[in-house]
Amino acid sequence: MRVDAVVLAGARNDGRLRHVSSAPYEALIEIGDRVMVDYVLAALRRCSLINRIVVAGPDELRTRVTTCGVEFTSAGDSMIESIRVATEYLDSKDKVLLVTGDIPLITEEAILDFLHRCQKVQADIYYPVVRRETNESKYPGVRRTYMHLKEGVFTGGNLVLLQPAIVAQCHDLIDQAIQLRKKPRQLAKLLGGRAFFKLLFRQLSIKEIEARVNEVLGFVGVAIVSLYPEVGIDVDKPTDLEMARQVLENR
Repeated sequence: MRVDAVVLAGARNDGRLRHVSSAPYEALIEIGDRVMVDYVLAALRRCSLINRIVVAGPDELRTRVTTCGVEFTSAGDSMIESIRVATEYLDSKDKVLLVTGDIPLITEEAILDFLHRCQKVQADIYYPVVRRETNESKYPGVRRTYMHLKEGVFTGGNLVLLQPAIVAQCHDLIDQAIQLRKKPRQLAKLLGGRAFFKLLFRQLSIKEIEARVNEVLGFVGVAIVSLYPEVGIDVDKPTDLEMARQVLENR
């Protein structure tokens, strides 16, 4: 299974990272001699299961990206709009891999592992999750947003494999989920009161979440447990950026 990839690189640098970088967009923040999104693009380009790579972001990326064979399109006013613009640009009927441009630690091995695991299950949308112990064993002290589930404590990843048609069919619900991705309890409310209360008591299971996604959204979604913490480590605060610089300098 070879797929096209969309890299979402339109986020403005107006959060906590603005205190340590003057770059106008997060994707343009420098790590070593490259901009942050370039590390993501390089990992995708090295991945044997990736065909076309499209970046949805500002025009400045065209002159700052060094990875070859990358296509560019404009970003929307929100992440869901950037997804819509980029998937329409690709005009593909096959599944598309969505990747945020702020995960510079991502590797081709992590991407390949995720796609190989996706191949084993038939679904419309695939979302990676990583156990807290997996994160902390490789990156001690890393701070992530975790959800306490019946099977353990997990954080979400920053790549999604999906059928492009889902973007139009579930535009508003996907937009809500994106806005609440750092707020697990509010995110659970989208799945209904029963799911929310089960989450409060740490009794909500992955299978129950998958079933509710199917019922609420009308498509089959599955969680893929990844053994690669890099899929979930995004750079959104100064300590993340410092760690990314240290790791990439020694890689």
